[in-house]
Amino acid sequence: MRSNLLARTLVGAVAVAGLAAGGLAAAGTGYAAPQSARTAVSARTAGIQAVNNLGLDTAHAANWQCWMARWGYNPGAIDGQLGTSSWKAAQRMFNDQGLGAGTVDGVVGPSTIRALQGYLNQYGYNLDVDGVAGPATRAAFWDFNAYC
Repeated sequence: MRSNLLARTLVGAVAVAGLAAGGLAAAGTGYAAPQSARTAVSARTAGIQAVNNLGLDTAHAANWQCWMARWGYNPGAIDGQLGTSSWKAAQRMFNDQGLGAGTVDGVVGPSTIRALQGYLNQYGYNLDVDGVAGPATRAAFWDFNAYC
């Protein structure tokens, strides 16, 4: 009896951990959740993706927006939230400098990250231009945006 209880407890704990990590949540919500729950999850996910500060706090992100505005690229409201308008401005700036950000769509993909890395390298950072916003890229972006 104890081993059965232990097995059920272990299975329950693994399921809870999987749901908390999101691993099992996607599989379950598509089939079991009512439409309203699926819509709420989709809306919440879209909201999270709408702003991508790449590890910057709002003060550093506002400095990046201020920097772009100073160079004549309109990032939208200087509010410390790097949303689509801010990233479109950055992509325009990168493309104008020949850094190859690709389509000006506000999406922070590998081309935009490569362009950001190349841009930061122009200011003395020694980043691998690999399109991955890893710790070195994030640290350089943070440092670059210490001031407006």
